[in-house]
Amino acid sequence: MQRRAASPQRAVVGDGRAQLRTTGSKTRVVGGALALALAATGALSACSSSSKSGSKVTVASAAFPENALLMEIYAQALEAKGISVERKPNVGQRDVLYQQLKSDSITVVPEYNGALLAYLDKTATETTQAAVDSAVSAKLPSNLEILQPAAAQDNDSLVVTQALATKDNLKTISDLAPYAKDLVIGSAPEFKTRQQGLLGLQSQYGLSFKDFKALDNSGPQTVSALQHGDAQVVDLYSTTPAIKTNGFVVLNDDKGLFGVQNVVPLVDKKNLPQNGVDALNAVSAKLDTTTLTSLLEQVVTQKKDPADVAKTWLTSVGLGK
Repeated sequence: MQRRAASPQRAVVGDGRAQLRTTGSKTRVVGGALALALAATGALSACSSSSKSGSKVTVASAAFPENALLMEIYAQALEAKGISVERKPNVGQRDVLYQQLKSDSITVVPEYNGALLAYLDKTATETTQAAVDSAVSAKLPSNLEILQPAAAQDNDSLVVTQALATKDNLKTISDLAPYAKDLVIGSAPEFKTRQQGLLGLQSQYGLSFKDFKALDNSGPQTVSALQHGDAQVVDLYSTTPAIKTNGFVVLNDDKGLFGVQNVVPLVDKKNLPQNGVDALNAVSAKLDTTTLTSLLEQVVTQKKDPADVAKTWLTSVGLGK
């Protein structure tokens, strides 16, 4: 899987030292005092620069369990490199996080390359990882960049109950064509207006559903709606543990509507030191979909503390303290 290397450019802070020239004994005395004063000033300047470079990196997350878990993994990986970290979990939706990144309120957020591109360009049609990453980079403001994407993906997926899949022989999204007009589809509100949502299901698959039910973002409301028949088709992230625990059926996206959704750090590059970039890229190099699904299951189903889950995994792959 192709990776995009992070930019090696980082700001270099001067040490504040000054050179002094003197002539004559009196000048040397005065020069010596001046040198001490300037040296003290330089020391303060160096101290100030050191303090700035050692300031806290703020890692934030969107308001759903997987993103909060990824935030914790990123935070602990940075701390293992001696970087001071402030955590801001469950901040809100993508638009809130993105604006805080642009305004320097946060430094790092776990993102998904396909969804990020859809947010930046609602008309984007790229579907491969390389094309998506390139398009995202072209749309980002100059202070933001995506780092190395992980192999791990958490993609949108249309999910039905086993009973419905068996009754109507549903295996792919295309198989919904004869039945969609009688079915309610449920998802987060933005799914209704996204190309990688109802718009694409209409334009690429020709599907028009009986109704749309606004639910949460691949959370308990969505799962409950499918369990109780309030919606017959729902959009769940592919790593959602409830798919396995409830025996739900994921319909194959046979026309590739949902593209790629690689986990990727989105960062304010001027406020993240190079060792922080290296730490996050190292996480991406180790994180695949199977691993992410297992880690999330420990948090959601087994009710383990995300900090403990993150620590155990990072230690197991040599990236912890």
